[in-house]
Amino acid sequence: MKPLKYIISALIIFAFVWSCSEDDDFGSVDFVSTATAPANLSALFDVTQDNTGLVTITPNGEGANFFDVDFGDGAEPGSVKLGETIQHTYAEGSYDVKLTGYGITGLTTEQSLPIVVSFKAPENLVVVIENDAAVSKQVNVTANADWALSFDVYFGEEGNDLPVTANIGETASYIYQEPGIYTIRVVAKSAAIETTEYTQEFEAVAIVQPIKSAPEPPARGENDVISIFSEKYADVPNTDYFPDWGQAGQGSGWAMFELDGDEMLNYINLSYQGIQIGEAVDLTEMEYLHMDIWTADLPQIRTFLINVGVDPPENVLSDLTADAWTSLDIPMSAFTDQGIAIDNVHQFKFVGEPWAAGTVFIDNIYFWKEPSGASPFEGSWMIAPEAGALGVGPGPGDYSWWTSSADDVTTRA
Repeated sequence: MKPLKYIISALIIFAFVWSCSEDDDFGSVDFVSTATAPANLSALFDVTQDNTGLVTITPNGEGANFFDVDFGDGAEPGSVKLGETIQHTYAEGSYDVKLTGYGITGLTTEQSLPIVVSFKAPENLVVVIENDAAVSKQVNVTANADWALSFDVYFGEEGNDLPVTANIGETASYIYQEPGIYTIRVVAKSAAIETTEYTQEFEAVAIVQPIKSAPEPPARGENDVISIFSEKYADVPNTDYFPDWGQAGQGSGWAMFELDGDEMLNYINLSYQGIQIGEAVDLTEMEYLHMDIWTADLPQIRTFLINVGVDPPENVLSDLTADAWTSLDIPMSAFTDQGIAIDNVHQFKFVGEPWAAGTVFIDNIYFWKEPSGASPFEGSWMIAPEAGALGVGPGPGDYSWWTSSADDVTTRA
């Protein structure tokens, strides 16, 4: 059933937008042609353990404003807004709950979800507990059991007694503040008063190294970039990325780290570390210093540019994001405004903040400026002789609007 009040609300919003001036941003109705239907409809089912069969349903979906809920037992369907819940009392049995999600433009999506309402306690409980492969200190718990509808997970971190609830067969996730060993308790629930539990000691681990490469640098003309360490551009030859300046005595270490064939610099327990450039470079025409830095535990890093014969105390302090790549484009004025000479730079120095307390992985170190006028795409170019070589879409990598077919591509005469 489509609630009349939601339809009227949508019509009023549309009428308001349409009535605005075409010269006003609010008057644009371009969103109508690009609107998409709601996606990834789901629902959380929570049943009371009192043999009544009362189930609380919380629908969710991308781009959905409200939902129609067909309970699957012949009862009158209900409606609920996004973020709210609806309750229904079932007799014992298996049902298919059908959700219809409505977007603001009126587009809809349907999804059927099976549920089992049983007054028997869950049996044959099987629990899988794993560390997440991509998120540091996140633990994922999946549970399956006969007769169960949902399960609660108590992750055992001090100060947090609230469970994470998930549908049976799905996954409950939690990110710990610190790595360590925790007691995880899983409670499988049916509509029965009795529940079934499982307890396990589990070690939550921190990811201490990147699991994917840094963003690939863009194409640049050879006169618009001076590369120190990258695979995209030609680096200054004979550069030493691990000169021994006595860092080991400060508790620091260094190594080349390889990830699926992609090499990056790894500075461990960074107190200070340097790079000896193969030959001094004049950076007065460059506009930015770019670096990609990944860290699990270093909040900030100081970067020094050292001219021949000068060891400046001035530097640039940059904030880093834990467990992710931080892409820095530092204006060269951040150095020159402090009086740092950059016409004959032969060394970098990096200093960890705090001192010798964190580890960094660094890739794509280069200086760059806006294109000087000469195109990096000089010469004759043609579309690759294969389907999909040219595409058009709403965003990078999305060619859903139009892509070339094999018939669109011809060989050069």
